[in-house]
Amino acid sequence: MSETTSLFPTAELASVDTDIRQRIEAVQEKAGFVPAIFLALAHRPDEFRAFFAYHDTLMERPGNLTVGEKEMIVVATSGLNQCLYCVVAHGAILRIREKNPLIADQLATNYRKAEITARQRTMLDYAVKVSQSSHELTINDHQPLLEAGFNQDDIWTIGAIAAFFAMSNRLANMSSLRPNSEFYSMGR
Repeated sequence: MSETTSLFPTAELASVDTDIRQRIEAVQEKAGFVPAIFLALAHRPDEFRAFFAYHDTLMERPGNLTVGEKEMIVVATSGLNQCLYCVVAHGAILRIREKNPLIADQLATNYRKAEITARQRTMLDYAVKVSQSSHELTINDHQPLLEAGFNQDDIWTIGAIAAFFAMSNRLANMSSLRPNSEFYSMGR
């Protein structure tokens, strides 16, 4: 893999604000490396803080979606948005969360053919519509989700994750952000 991780400058860990450095070091300790997105966003500290505050609010929020289902949304929509960084990075997280070495590749390629439950497929149908054609959404799009056992709060969460990662996909694509090589073998 190329040494260049982004078309834009990235931060040096030693030079970032203390709160950001502490967060990055905690991730590094847990993962064994610093994911490229952290240093790319740390170059713009206010955006780093805002990005990860909303990321954490969505992805760590308790509710009826499992952590694996939230990652399914990220991987399926990121695949459609052709975001190499998010497919590879969140694909690794998904494989680990679901203890399934195949699921991320299936979802990133064609979620409709993936080995998932009907409930999860309904969830992804909605997430994909939010990501790809949100202007076409109507209240009628909620009915299949309600029938699958999701409530209004769940529907918001599904849509918010899809919308947030659509933005994240665009930032990663705009900057040509490259995934860390460590992600490729995780959870395999």
